[in-house]
Amino acid sequence: MELKVDQTPNPNAIKFTAQETLFEGSTSFKKGDNPDHPLAQALLEIDGVDNIFGYGDFVTVNKTMEADWEDIIPKIQEAYNQHHG
Repeated sequence: MELKVDQTPNPNAIKFTAQETLFEGSTSFKKGDNPDHPLAQALLEIDGVDNIFGYGDFVTVNKTMEADWEDIIPKIQEAYNQHHG
């Protein structure tokens, strides 16, 4: 399944929306956290991801200043497909 990708006012953050519930309630994690949520854990393991915020059917991913979205977005899609595909 494909995630819908939406830009945000922050160039270091992108919102990814699924056609299913990804998170029960709201949650946020930063690099170095060890979330008990398989998708959140997979996203935080991606090089360049700094932190995430998830709620319902979407997750907003914040990247580090040095990271490039062209490298990160395919890895986010791959992580989603492994856990929800």
